[in-house]
Amino acid sequence: MPTLSFPDPPLADGIVALRPWRRSDAPQRFAGFSDPLCLRFSWPFVEPFTEAHVVESFDEQEDARLRGEELDLAIVDATDPDHVWGRVSMYDVDLGEARAAVACWLASHARGRGVATRALRLLARWAFDSLALARLELTCAPDNVASQRVAESCGFVREGVLRSHIQFKGERRDTVVFSLLPGELR
Repeated sequence: MPTLSFPDPPLADGIVALRPWRRSDAPQRFAGFSDPLCLRFSWPFVEPFTEAHVVESFDEQEDARLRGEELDLAIVDATDPDHVWGRVSMYDVDLGEARAAVACWLASHARGRGVATRALRLLARWAFDSLALARLELTCAPDNVASQRVAESCGFVREGVLRSHIQFKGERRDTVVFSLLPGELR
């Protein structure tokens, strides 16, 4: 499977920029993801989230990128690329089937300004144009209303609910599934 290259030039729209993670981002990544809302919807484990998880994730995500399975990017302020707002990722990449899944989270200080929508649009446009993907999926918990609004703002179509879909915090959880096809991106 081919390596996924980082977008070149980096993706940006004048407000939001997406760039590779740096090890020096670890404190901001830990602080941003430690927010109760991120942990509620995006941390699937029972064990507490720690800085060690962040440090380990850098190597795991780079290995997945080199295998062509995942691309993780920091969402940053386009005018201050050292200021991390969150994370956007493309995972479960299957270039043979021309599909992938996308996800994002934002630190509390970045919410409510359209940052997630902008980041997801940038990544989706690049995935369709540069990787020739035919389908992107976004999944979230049924009570994650903010993620559902972001998906719909980008043009994702709600396909349904997968009942008892994944193991999450020691229990089974339902998942809402959205999809986006080329030409539907808003």
